[in-house]
Amino acid sequence: TQRSCAHGELHYRSKARVAQKRLFKHILEQGMESLSSLARVFRGTIVHTRSKTNLEILCDHVVGIDKSGCISFVKPDGEVQIPQEIPVVDLGKRFLLPGFVDTHAHAPQYVFAGTGMDLELLPWLDTYTFPAEAAFNETEHAVHVYEKSVRGHLRRGTTTVCYFATIHLEASKMLCDLLKMVGMRAFVGKVNMDRNSKDYYVEDTAASLRDTRSFVEHVQQSCGTGRDALVQPIITPRFVPTCTPDLMAGLGEIAQEHGLRIQSHLSENEGECAWVKELHPDVDSYSEVYDRFGLFNDRTIMAHAIYLSDREIDLVHQRGVAIAHCPNSNFSLSSGVLNARRLLDAGVKLGLGSDVAGGYSPSMLDALRFAITASKCIHFNDRDSKPLSYAEALYLATLGGAEALGIADLVGSFEPGKRFD
Repeated sequence: TQRSCAHGELHYRSKARVAQKRLFKHILEQGMESLSSLARVFRGTIVHTRSKTNLEILCDHVVGIDKSGCISFVKPDGEVQIPQEIPVVDLGKRFLLPGFVDTHAHAPQYVFAGTGMDLELLPWLDTYTFPAEAAFNETEHAVHVYEKSVRGHLRRGTTTVCYFATIHLEASKMLCDLLKMVGMRAFVGKVNMDRNSKDYYVEDTAASLRDTRSFVEHVQQSCGTGRDALVQPIITPRFVPTCTPDLMAGLGEIAQEHGLRIQSHLSENEGECAWVKELHPDVDSYSEVYDRFGLFNDRTIMAHAIYLSDREIDLVHQRGVAIAHCPNSNFSLSSGVLNARRLLDAGVKLGLGSDVAGGYSPSMLDALRFAITASKCIHFNDRDSKPLSYAEALYLATLGGAEALGIADLVGSFEPGKRFD
């Protein structure tokens, strides 16, 4: 009996050693495969956020990037033997951040950023925005401006942007083609507006919907339809005052049909809010207008949202709508100050937007600083409202923006498998 037990134990140990060798071999092969696909390595200090309260600073680390542009590993320096032929970028005293995510910008407005800051929103649109955007019916002009706009964002470290274009189909297509060419991740919307605008810059309802379908088809054929497509179409009613119920209903149908994201403006200015109430007296709130037409769901991102009631915030949270906080623009056009803490405490998804040209700078560092300043302004009048920390502001400019756009599994932080945008 003792001999039988000893034999069984030896057999068990032998099997365990074989399994262990197989495991070690598998791990080694995985590591070798990972290293064989390496394209570049960054060595130095890595800074990112894992959540709005978790800022991570990794000193003396290496980040490996594979040939497909994905993050292969993030490890302490010395834990990985990097092949000699792989280029290594030594950051020295610099540090590496994730690419910024700008959740709200107007690509055609880049050329007049900083103009008309003495006006509030509605007269500013009539005086500067609509005349400037109307010029994009000339495609040569559109390409010239869009090149400046896109490169202006890239130079400032922004690698993902949620763009408004104009009402012009061909110019909007060209913006997408340019973004694909330079390799910038973006959501792009052909703007829709069929009322309450200048006669030289307004659409027919049927034509607006037809052109939107053509735009979606072009972008998806050119850039793909997957979640990780570099450039994606986004349904873009400018805002309720310039969109008839028929147009909003039609856009809601297109978004539902193709599973597309939606962007617009919400409660940016008190005059705008009053105007929406005049146009839709039968609806209790600005938010509920969008909700009525299928434009308020977990694929929606709304810019500003300064004057939301408690009931609207509940609706935003229930529907899974994200908010693009645009503090530079809110100050510059005297629109108001968003209580970002109130939205975060309510569980609302929140990112930052430059809102060029209402915001005079395309820099997300500028948006980050203004967001902290705005939160301090709120704190002056409400001591219970804690100002944003630098960690929270960085989160909003990176991972928070990615979450707001539904791509946090792709970008926003340094995690193996994510894209190294």
